[in-house]
Amino acid sequence: MIPTADRWGPFADGIDPAERLARLRSLRAIAHLCLGPRGDAFVGALHRSERDPDHMPAALRALQALAPLDRRQVLASFARLHRPAA
Repeated sequence: MIPTADRWGPFADGIDPAERLARLRSLRAIAHLCLGPRGDAFVGALHRSERDPDHMPAALRALQALAPLDRRQVLASFARLHRPAA
């Protein structure tokens, strides 16, 4: 189960499966580019989540296990990419 505070991006409730997949892939690309090998566990968990949504809690745990600066960089990049158009 995903806590309410963590229901954002690909972890949000009620989004279309295709949109969830797109969000997971964009988050994976961001993590891969920003973190390199430091993000391998998180990137792997996101990749498994693309094929099986039951892995999404593990992906959140991997995100939370990142160093604070790494986590902030990933979250800020994702938020910037997915901000509403002006």
